[in-house]
Amino acid sequence: MIKFCPIASGSSGNCLYVFGGGAHILIDAGLSGRGIEAGLKTLNLAGRQLSAILVTHEHTDHIKGVGVLSRRYGLPVYATPKTWRYFERHNVLGTVDPFLIRKIEPEQPFSIGGLQAVAFDIPHDASQPVGYSLFAEHKKITVATDIGEPTDTIRRYITGSDIVLLESNHDTDMLMNGKYPPILKKRIAGPYGHLSNDAAGKLLTETMTEHLRYVYLGHLSEENNRPLIAFNTVEGILYEQGVLPRVGFKLYVAERYGVSTAVEME
Repeated sequence: MIKFCPIASGSSGNCLYVFGGGAHILIDAGLSGRGIEAGLKTLNLAGRQLSAILVTHEHTDHIKGVGVLSRRYGLPVYATPKTWRYFERHNVLGTVDPFLIRKIEPEQPFSIGGLQAVAFDIPHDASQPVGYSLFAEHKKITVATDIGEPTDTIRRYITGSDIVLLESNHDTDMLMNGKYPPILKKRIAGPYGHLSNDAAGKLLTETMTEHLRYVYLGHLSEENNRPLIAFNTVEGILYEQGVLPRVGFKLYVAERYGVSTAVEME
C-alpha cells in the first residue's frame, strides 16, 4: 500500500507525507516541528515513525522544521549539493549530524527502505531546486511545486504518475491586478517564479495518462488565488481538452494551513 497526504501546502508552509515500501517520508518540512507533529497526529502517526525528510529547496516555507525534526528523531535529510551548501553557509537548519546528511543529484535514483526516489530539476529562484518522483508497490507519486515554467523534464516525470501534487500558485488576473509591487509580480510570473492555474491545467493535459488517479493542486498563493478559482480553472481546462470526465480520477486542492484529504492505493 502507498499513502499520500499534504500536511500543508501554500506560501506560508509546505509539508507532504508519503508512505510506501515500509518508509514514512516527508517531502519538505516548512512548518514548525510542533505543527508537523500535530499534522502527523491527525494521520495517527508520530514523529518517531518517520524515516527521512526530502527537501525541494531552501526557501523558509519548505525548511522551517527540517533541522528540528532531524535532531529530534535522528532523521536523514536529503537535498541537492548546492542546497546543502546554502544550508551550511547560512546555518538555516542549525546543527545537523553529519551522518544524517544525504546529498543527492538530480536524476540519480536512491532508496529509503523499500521506497525508490529520484529528484529532478525545476526552474525556480533557488540554489538547486528539485521535484521528486517516488516509486513503491508499482505506483508512482510525483511532487512538482515552485515551478517558474513547465519543462520537458517536468513533463517526463509527471507522465505515468498515479498521484501528483502540482503547483497551481496564482490566478494571472488576480496577480496582475493585485497590490503586489511590479517587481514582485514580474518575479512570480517569470520563468523562475511560480506556476499559474492556467499553466497547471495545460501541463496536466500534456502529461495525463490512464495511470493518473489523484491530482492535488498545491502551493496556492493566499493573496493571488482562491481554492475554488484554482479548482474551476484547472477542471475547466481538463474538460475543454477532453481529458475529463474520466472514471476514477479525482482532483483536489491541497489545504494551505491544515491536513488535506489522504489517499491510499494498493
